[in-house]
Amino acid sequence: MKLSNIKTIYFDFDGTLHDSIKIYAPSFRKGYDFLVENKKAEHKIWHDEEIQKWLGYTIKEMWDNFIKDLEEPFKKKVSSIIGKEMQNQFLLGNAKLYENSLTVLEKLKIRGYKLIFLSNCSIKYMEASKKLFNLNLYFDDMICSEMYDFIPKHEVLKIIKDNYEMNQVIVGDRFHDIDAATKNGIQSIYCEYGYGDKKEGLMADVSIKNITEILNILGIKY
Repeated sequence: MKLSNIKTIYFDFDGTLHDSIKIYAPSFRKGYDFLVENKKAEHKIWHDEEIQKWLGYTIKEMWDNFIKDLEEPFKKKVSSIIGKEMQNQFLLGNAKLYENSLTVLEKLKIRGYKLIFLSNCSIKYMEASKKLFNLNLYFDDMICSEMYDFIPKHEVLKIIKDNYEMNQVIVGDRFHDIDAATKNGIQSIYCEYGYGDKKEGLMADVSIKNITEILNILGIKY
């Protein structure tokens, strides 16, 4: 399927452009170890496949689905541990984009598309990503959920979408992205290679197995 006359493209980050399990998994394990040490969780060996299901969630959504009844001070402490360790993983150079992510962004930028970073992440995480990967060279705007008090992505999109030229499409790997598109009347591209189940992309206009397929969908030669 081809998408024509697209002007603005919203990109999710984790699981779409960034293979974030490489830095999230060790950070999650460190946070979980703190809970075990403080007798707030049972010892468990976490596999990457189990951890990656939280990628794409806001902090609030993650806790509501993980250990909802955990006392708020412990939620804040563990979130801080995870956040600091992810920053450390950035500094260690362990963060990796999917192959060809920057090439795709560059080609889209050259063609004149308005590119918007739209992620359920913190400001610190977004800024660290921007600095490490020079994302300011590609994105016209960078927006994260913390800037809007971690409200759902579809609500953030509703607030910002009129700032950019129609027609619009959102690219992402989780149901949050497809839901945001559906509720805002824009098109969507689902990334099957990311961290969501295939069923999360059933309502998408088109699905892809590699980031480079976006170019073909928009009629651009790779």
